[in-house]
Amino acid sequence: MHEIKESISVPPKEGDSMPSGLVFDWDQMDKPTCSFEKPSKVVLNDETLRDGLQSPSCLQPTLEQKQDFLRLLPILGIHSADIGYAGASQSVLEDVIKLAETIRLEHLAIEPNCAGRTHIADIDPMIEASQRSGLPIQATMFLGSSPIRQLVEGWDLKDMERTVTKAVSYAVSHGLDAMFVTEDTTRARPEHLSRLYRAAAEAGASRVCISDTVGYATPVGIQQLIRFLRKDLDDVGFPDIEIDFHGHRDRGLDLINNLAALSAGATRVHACALGVGERVGNAAMDTLVVNLVLKGWMEADLTALPTYCKLASEMTGFPIVRNYPVVGDDAFATSTGVHAAAVAKAYEKGETWLADRIYSSIPAGLVGREQSILVGPMSGKWNALFWLRNHGFEESQDFVAAVLDAAKKSLHVLTDEEIGAALDSLSKTVEANKRHEETLV
Repeated sequence: MHEIKESISVPPKEGDSMPSGLVFDWDQMDKPTCSFEKPSKVVLNDETLRDGLQSPSCLQPTLEQKQDFLRLLPILGIHSADIGYAGASQSVLEDVIKLAETIRLEHLAIEPNCAGRTHIADIDPMIEASQRSGLPIQATMFLGSSPIRQLVEGWDLKDMERTVTKAVSYAVSHGLDAMFVTEDTTRARPEHLSRLYRAAAEAGASRVCISDTVGYATPVGIQQLIRFLRKDLDDVGFPDIEIDFHGHRDRGLDLINNLAALSAGATRVHACALGVGERVGNAAMDTLVVNLVLKGWMEADLTALPTYCKLASEMTGFPIVRNYPVVGDDAFATSTGVHAAAVAKAYEKGETWLADRIYSSIPAGLVGREQSILVGPMSGKWNALFWLRNHGFEESQDFVAAVLDAAKKSLHVLTDEEIGAALDSLSKTVEANKRHEETLV
């Protein structure tokens, strides 16, 4: 890339601004717009067992945990998965083979793939895994594409094209379906991407993947990029090559970018359970599937989603924080008086459907959970009444007052044991007063 090198006479010092030309901003195309029409096709690719495990804080799961995890995917409407970086080590390769065998022998509705560099050394293990397991495995081969990466590596674009052609041709000639992935696509120049993707298409790739490797792009940029790539492939005679999108969450745009990608023409998007992955992680599969179902873009039974997330937490060592969307302990809980009153009144009317939506945009029942009313310092009488009713206590004003008195003196939401202790104390006081009155008589 001589034109890049010539534009930088002196390497920038630490703290200096980025030299011009190293980062292409897809948001700055003419008349940027973003829309969210329903896509014609939605396929989800679970990256937890590959990109997710690249998190610097991630534990490495056992084979049995990986197998149990795979079994959950079709239940949730996830029919594609990266089952490991086969070229990473012999132990990873053996796990990839076992996972592929599990998919084949148990007839799991999952199309497996493996990621690797555009190097023969990474493609050969994929070929071996497919042959030994007896299951077709898609080779997803990646190569950095942005000017900033080319500068660091000293890459020449013509050499990069030859690398792509050689890698994709090699995979296809050995019986593997091939997807070519450009790393850091969202900071790459359109003319560079065009040449790399065309080389992959001409070599036999059935899919290409756009990667927001460092979570740089906004939904506008994602849609501009996908529309550009779709038109570019169509123009050179490859209308059947499908487009994937792989996003990270560095700027917190992972979910919205996946939705934008699907709406713009990507047919498969990638995500990881709990959003685990490099740095701050990948797009979160759990919130993605919920949004896709609620938008009517896919149909799936999500009652197993808490199980999926719990297993992901156990096998990676990532805790599910209390306020995590959908599956966190507090996702469908309230201790606030106004909120609790509305939910409790809906239940009192016998309207579970209403109670599940009055203060929630996600119905708890969608993922096999229920709305929960707690009692704490911000609570009102309906919180206390609801607790008493659901624990078999008399709904008396004295009991309500006792519960709320304990709650207002507390610095936290009361546990069932603390509420029980407050009611027990009241009962003992009432009994003592009764005995005292009897002695006076």
